[in-house]
Amino acid sequence: MNSPLQSENFSLRQQLEALLNEARCNEDKMRRFDQLERQLIAAGSLRELLRLLLCEYKQAFAVEYVTLALVDRDDEARQILENGPLDETGFSDLTLLGSAQALDIQYGEKRRPCLGEFDAGRHQALFKTGAIRSVALLPLTRRGELIGSLNVGSASADRYNSACATDFLERLAQIVAICLENALSQERLKMVGLTDVLTGVQNRRYFEHRCPVEISQARRYKHPLACIFLDIDKFKRINDSYGHQTGDEVLRGVARLIQSQLRSGDTIARYGGEEFVALLPKSELHHAHHIAERIRASVEEKPFKAHSGQAIKVTISIGLSMLPARNLADDNPQCAEQLLAAADKALYQAKHKGRNRVECAGGLPPSAARRLLSGVLRKFVRFPLALLAKSRGA
Repeated sequence: MNSPLQSENFSLRQQLEALLNEARCNEDKMRRFDQLERQLIAAGSLRELLRLLLCEYKQAFAVEYVTLALVDRDDEARQILENGPLDETGFSDLTLLGSAQALDIQYGEKRRPCLGEFDAGRHQALFKTGAIRSVALLPLTRRGELIGSLNVGSASADRYNSACATDFLERLAQIVAICLENALSQERLKMVGLTDVLTGVQNRRYFEHRCPVEISQARRYKHPLACIFLDIDKFKRINDSYGHQTGDEVLRGVARLIQSQLRSGDTIARYGGEEFVALLPKSELHHAHHIAERIRASVEEKPFKAHSGQAIKVTISIGLSMLPARNLADDNPQCAEQLLAAADKALYQAKHKGRNRVECAGGLPPSAARRLLSGVLRKFVRFPLALLAKSRGA
């Protein structure tokens, strides 16, 4: 039979063992947090940083769900991610918000980590799907401003509760916020070096970086890739007749018109002087030709004016090429050069045939030519019918 002293010693030993286990657990947790923080700080790009947060965090701490909500008022982060290389998984657990209003509702004025039971009404928008029982929401702030929220969800109801200490989580939130700010600043500097100052579109350096990426994606997913080379007709005459200031206005206006006809996933760059180039992924020949024709028509119809007020007639010639199907299977290092050279050659043909036209490398296939002819016929058939209706009503 145990004496009271023995019972007390046993109880103390149990408490000491529990404290030692907790200390070991905290030491291991601190080691994993430290390792993750070092990786976050060393991240070389925004994409790598997001991958660490959304993938590595789950593995390091054995949690089922990790999402990130990032305030992106000017679509800056969205453009950076769209312009970078795609991966197979993407960032489905990333949400880009136009304002911090939804996050302000979550955190209120305290802006401290929120731990507790999962509430579908409050938390579903942050996690989208999953059998979540408890959550830890970490506010990301810089200079008093809420820039995002790192959200962790667990299938265990006991994993996160209001009684849990938040020291590690608060430190992680601070590190993440700083790393996000730094990553965006670095991406801004990269974009400045890849943007044409005059027109605001990408420059030749960016295009030469982007073209192999688009070709790689076309090979991987077996989708078509079109390249269009555009050149303003007789641009030197515009500069000589109306001055370089007017010439600059024409370049800016043409760049805007080209961009207005392209999709968000397309690439446009000023290649040099009065030349522009664009890549159209997932565009068949007839569709790319249609876009090129829209660009040509929009430039022709645009009423440009000199600083003197005099009207200027501006037209553009366009060469179109497609990534050959045979190049989808092999890894040809000169594929980008060949794609651009074919578009350049088609552009030369457009100039030779009278300018203000679109030419395709190798010509239009019969099916595409029929579509084009059908569209032209519909346009001219509607025109006299409209005049006839008008004359009858007169």
